[in-house]
Amino acid sequence: MEMINLSLPVANKFVTDYLEQKNSTKEFFHYSYLDNGCYEERLKELETRSFMRNDLANYIEAYMEIFPQSEKVRQSIDKLRQENSVVVIGGQQAGVLTGPLYSIHKVISIILLAQQKEKELGIPVVPVFWVAGEDHDYLEINHIYTPGKEKMKKVVFPQRVLDKRMASDIALEKQVCLDWLETVVESYGETEHSKPLMQLLQSAVHESKTIVDFFSYMTMSLFKDYGLLLVDSGDKEIRKLEKEIFLKQINEFQKLADAVSEQQKLVRDSGYSLVIEMAENPANLFYYDEMEQERVLLQYDKAEGRFIGKDKTVSFTFEELREMASEFPQKLSNNVVTRPITQDLLFPTLAFIGGPGEIAYWAELKGAFEHLGIKMPPIVPRLNITLLERSVEADITELELSMKDILINGTSEKCEQFLQSVSNEKIAQLLNELKGVIETKYDLLEQEMTSEYKGLLPLMEKNEDFLRSQIEFLQNKVNDSVKLKHEVIVNKFSRIEQNLKPEGSPQERVWNITYFLNKYGLDFLEDVMKLPMDFDGTHKVIKL
Repeated sequence: MEMINLSLPVANKFVTDYLEQKNSTKEFFHYSYLDNGCYEERLKELETRSFMRNDLANYIEAYMEIFPQSEKVRQSIDKLRQENSVVVIGGQQAGVLTGPLYSIHKVISIILLAQQKEKELGIPVVPVFWVAGEDHDYLEINHIYTPGKEKMKKVVFPQRVLDKRMASDIALEKQVCLDWLETVVESYGETEHSKPLMQLLQSAVHESKTIVDFFSYMTMSLFKDYGLLLVDSGDKEIRKLEKEIFLKQINEFQKLADAVSEQQKLVRDSGYSLVIEMAENPANLFYYDEMEQERVLLQYDKAEGRFIGKDKTVSFTFEELREMASEFPQKLSNNVVTRPITQDLLFPTLAFIGGPGEIAYWAELKGAFEHLGIKMPPIVPRLNITLLERSVEADITELELSMKDILINGTSEKCEQFLQSVSNEKIAQLLNELKGVIETKYDLLEQEMTSEYKGLLPLMEKNEDFLRSQIEFLQNKVNDSVKLKHEVIVNKFSRIEQNLKPEGSPQERVWNITYFLNKYGLDFLEDVMKLPMDFDGTHKVIKL
């Protein structure tokens, strides 16, 4: 297994500048993640704060009981109890079959950075993955993509969820899931690794009660030997540890909202687009209606002096909301503003691993952290990885294409250039000339008919459109013949694009890890984890 590093542009202007350290100033962040000294500074800050280490360790130990275990996991739980320990943390929604590859890349990033910092700093550093089980957008997590003949095929998990319940409360329909998994793995084609993969997936289903359990079981199956710890933000037990945090957010809700608004003004004035959409008078908390199993975003109604939900379906006074936080914290959950704050108050966070979108929205939260008397941790961009199969690499070499160009632009344009180079230019020229002649003659005909036969103009236009469509039909047939004649080469262009830049998107946003597990085995990630990956902002192309 070999790896090459490439410098690729990022679509998000803010993140591009962040990677180049153009905007990592004190205006947006408290630490510059590329400055090694920032981690010592962060440790000094964390020493001034207190954390419920034993309570957290007890919760995680109980939560993870049903998932695959290892001695490394037990060591991580013990480390978390130590007063000098810190964590590297990041999170993601609980996508079916772990979702797009970037979820796996985020786990890898968390583990590797924790390993690096433990070695550098000489203290216990624990990798923690925050499963966003409180999220209620089921349509974002209920599908994967599998390779089709010409393009990627969206394969939707058939279990239906019509309400807005949290992912942590979506019971897994086991037989539906097992049947679906068989069709998914069969679509990859049988290999020597298909049976072990199916056994893993079947175990995950049998041991899981919810969608989030299924995600967590799979994740620990792949990464248990690296001491990874999981938390589920939608779990009622962890909410008990968040009581005081909820109370603080409720008491300071207006000042927190004002702090975010001020920071957003700074971001906007610096020429960047905003990521967080702030509602009017936001409480930045959800109320979870357990009867309806629906999350309701709360806002403050100044006229009534109450916190209300959408369409005023729920309504609470300050005291009622505070009492709820103290007695029934499972009825509250965070939104995009308060989740990072809760995470940082709960865990002694050395560093946060974030994707491009997360980095941009964390920049809008600096003032909110400062209002609570804490600093944001160093925000470290997760590793960007592309997995390159040997057959695809062979196609790239044969076609003399640039890997960097493929990852930026795909291969469609290069394929079109190739087809033009092998096409009969004379035929293409004659067909274009014929279209031009028809357009010219019909313009003259229209001028002559306007005065005497105006009523026939619609028929004339229809007739012209018909002739033009017939020429275009012929052009398409000629192009199809060229493609068919050079089908082998065209298929190579197509295969490269589908694997590395499917539908114009990065591989990590479309492909699922189970395809690679089926082809290369359940332990292929062990070789990936051994590669010398630095957090330097470069794109990692891993040759399988």
